Amino acid sequence: MEYTRLGRSGLSVSRLVLGTMNFGPQTSEADSHTIMDRAHEHGLNFFDTANVYGARPTGGVTEEIIGRWFATGGGRRDKTVLATKVFLPMGDWPNERYLSALHIRRAAEASLKRLGTDHIDLYQMHHVDRDTPWDEIWEAFDVLRRQGKVLYFGSSNFAGWHIAQAQEAARTRHFLGLVAEQSVYNLMNRWVELEVLPAARTYGLGVIPWSPLNGGVLGGVLRKIRNGEAVRGGSGRGGDTVARHRETIEAYEALCADLGEDPADVGLAWLLAQDGVTGPIIGPRTVGQLDGSLRALRITLDEATLTELDKLFPPPGINPGRPAPEAYAW
Repeated sequence: MEYTRLGRSGLSVSRLVLGTMNFGPQTSEADSHTIMDRAHEHGLNFFDTANVYGARPTGGVTEEIIGRWFATGGGRRDKTVLATKVFLPMGDWPNERYLSALHIRRAAEASLKRLGTDHIDLYQMHHVDRDTPWDEIWEAFDVLRRQGKVLYFGSSNFAGWHIAQAQEAARTRHFLGLVAEQSVYNLMNRWVELEVLPAARTYGLGVIPWSPLNGGVLGGVLRKIRNGEAVRGGSGRGGDTVARHRETIEAYEALCADLGEDPADVGLAWLLAQDGVTGPIIGPRTVGQLDGSLRALRITLDEATLTELDKLFPPPGINPGRPAPEAYAW
């Protein structure tokens, strides 16, 4: 396993992040425990979850599954860099959502109880809260850190200027601030390259891409359809994406075949090659899917291949590949 520092922090994390959103709704508890054990066998130490994940209307199930896995012992908690999130509704009452100091305090305590641990390693805002002042948010986070209940803080789905706001507010408090941003990022969705990636690099945040295969569309969807295999990304919104971009996806899968690599592994390897990316989130539903994803760590894409991928999936802007504001100006 390869490791890197999480942003400018001293925390060492694996370059693949185990996403747990399937634990409960798609993957049984027993299989979820097996996947987490196998992740540790491979040296994968960075696990991502959220308080809303799970089968109940208000979530919590996935954190409970992880908590019961920790309770089986064997140093499982100590080996794991644990990340969870706060923001989305956990009930019907008005203060059971978003980023008020009251909800942050209650949500953190509830997550700690479900996870069966005394601290969260990385506590992430699941979305920006435009109605709560940063002084209130950072004060609430500062209390959690002083209590030893949270070590590091991160964001998710932030714009570049939200990252700047958060960091400048943290600076006035002489606070470490954010160390990570979790954004949707893949070959077919490169908008973060305009503002989010430059902001993250400037402020020292590690970027954690979610949906690294664009909902399975970049995972060899056309080949799987031809072979009659179970397909993720072949229906619903993914099916619409395939219909709109079929020619490009066909060319992508042909390029991967020429490389002798699986499309899913190439998609992950491309993200790992991007400056500022800590590691993409993989969401295996089975042990086999987890084992297969490790191949991405051994793929090195040469300049010719990276150039060809840019031709298939151009960077955003009228001046593709240029940093903002040159990407959309002169």
